Amino acid sequence: MGGLNSMTIVKSINNDDHSPRFRSLKTNHGILSTPFFMPDATRSFIKTLSIDDLKKTKTESIVVNTFHLYLQPGIDVLKKAGGVHKFMDWDLPIVSDSGGFQIFSLIHGSQSRMGKVDDDKASFKSPIDGSWHEISPEKSIQIQFDLGVDIIICLDECPPNDWSREDLGVAVKRSINWAKRCKQEYLRQLHMRGLNNNNRPLITAVIQGGEDEALRKYCAQELVKISFDIYGFGASPVDTQGNFMAETLFKTASFIPSNAYRFALGIGNPEDIYRSFLMGWDIFDCVIPTREGRHGRLFYFNSDFHGFSGQARESRAIIDFPDFYKTINIANSRFRDDFSPINAKSGFSELRNYTKAYLYHLFKSKESLGQKLASLNNLEFYQNLILELKKINK
Repeated sequence: MGGLNSMTIVKSINNDDHSPRFRSLKTNHGILSTPFFMPDATRSFIKTLSIDDLKKTKTESIVVNTFHLYLQPGIDVLKKAGGVHKFMDWDLPIVSDSGGFQIFSLIHGSQSRMGKVDDDKASFKSPIDGSWHEISPEKSIQIQFDLGVDIIICLDECPPNDWSREDLGVAVKRSINWAKRCKQEYLRQLHMRGLNNNNRPLITAVIQGGEDEALRKYCAQELVKISFDIYGFGASPVDTQGNFMAETLFKTASFIPSNAYRFALGIGNPEDIYRSFLMGWDIFDCVIPTREGRHGRLFYFNSDFHGFSGQARESRAIIDFPDFYKTINIANSRFRDDFSPINAKSGFSELRNYTKAYLYHLFKSKESLGQKLASLNNLEFYQNLILELKKINK
């Protein structure tokens, strides 16, 4: 109980498996097949979209955020509701982000008076009402059990990539120690709640280390000794020059046992999902499709795209990717009298029947229906991208 067998994992940690992986992940609310993409329902909702909308896009799992739900509506409310599934009327798998990224963005950002972190816990000031709070690794796990989610993520220190190697090393060691405490609390919660290997939530540890390969490897090796179901790539996947950290993602995948699941946390550009999947990453989540949609950016497959043919070589997975999609900004004046459908190939009648001119009008009028239509278009695109990835080599 409590994760994969550590002895088995240590033996396979040097497995250099960079091929696309097609696997099944059993959760308490259904089986997920990899690869899969999850939109971020950070506060237990995705702006402008209903649960029915989400399911129609073929979304099978979502991510909520422990930090935000802890602050609003509060854990007492969610416990009285019977957990976050019942609270938001979602009956499919849910992953809870620990909130580490949000907490440390608050603390490490320009508003340094918003909190502090030490080896014991993170202390921070609520951006909602200014009240002070403390979250330790143990409290984070307790909250996530109270949420009733299917996959829990350990609290980690999530440093910016431009930190010095010395400071990144401190964050890595702290994240490892916190992961040990998270795992201990996780096992305690399983015992206390009478959960077993058949009905327990899965647990995820997060690999930190910035752009430093040696730190990433050390972090991964130490986390594997503790044993988790899933290992995530932590912190921003973009380097200090704004480039996707393809080489780091590639190397980090080889530090994770081939019999564990690999979670590319926060990776959401379509080309980066494509490349990361070819490297052997299984799970993806991001705010991009819905956030960009609300700002008028729409994603489309290129007209000449007919699927990904064959398996790309490793070098291409790192450096290159096929030109398979495009984006438009619907607020551009060139769409004012464009009476072509928003998306003629969509499964949504609204996207097939409403025109780009009408969507342009909705955005100019600041009508929320426009944000909804754009978000639906983008989530449908992302889930169709995942379906295309699942066809590779089949």
